[in-house]
Amino acid sequence: MELDYKFMRDMFFMSLKAIPVTFEITLVTLIYAVPVGFFIAIICFNKVPVLSRIFKVYISFIRGTPLILQIFLIYNSLPSLLAYLFKKFEIGYNIFDLNNIVYAFIVFSISETAILAEVFRSALLTVDKGQLEAAQAIGLTKAQGYLRIVIPQALTASIPVFCNSTMSLIKATSLAFSMSVREITAIAKIEGGTRGAWIEAYLVIAAVYFVLIFTVEKGFKLFEKHMVVYKGVNESA
Repeated sequence: MELDYKFMRDMFFMSLKAIPVTFEITLVTLIYAVPVGFFIAIICFNKVPVLSRIFKVYISFIRGTPLILQIFLIYNSLPSLLAYLFKKFEIGYNIFDLNNIVYAFIVFSISETAILAEVFRSALLTVDKGQLEAAQAIGLTKAQGYLRIVIPQALTASIPVFCNSTMSLIKATSLAFSMSVREITAIAKIEGGTRGAWIEAYLVIAAVYFVLIFTVEKGFKLFEKHMVVYKGVNESA
């Protein structure tokens, strides 16, 4: 079988136009998931009554169900539920006019928050509790001890796993096509189906995703080098 190289070239440039959508979903998701996930991690780490149990159930549910199922639950059920509520409370907005990418933001944010909560909780466990006690002994409040000593070290310890989570998120955004979002995979499915060139389309986007993931990984490694000062504090403690 001979590959259609002209189509592959065209497919490559079409994929490049869809990269901003993939990055937009990833960036918006992380902007929400990082602070909320860290907050949940601190709640669970300190075993705050009631809240920690609620969050543990949430984390277990998200980690125990396929992402595609979460997409179907939110993308197929949420609009109908909101439409019913809007009608009941006489809110004059057609929920079905909402851009589909918003549902992608919601789905991936909910999923990534649960994942990062566990990543950050594990990172907090790497910091010696004695450091927080020492910080309080010299006059710092518990909040100041967390901000100045615990959190920087925990974030540094979490970088490798956070990197893997981010790379997994970028690859997971390929499922946004099931919500009619025209990201990289959606373009490949549409163009590959139209021209009957599935193999060429998927080869191209495989290369595109590889370059994206490789770039992100290198970026995280550079960031980790800049944060190594905090890792040194943790290791010398």
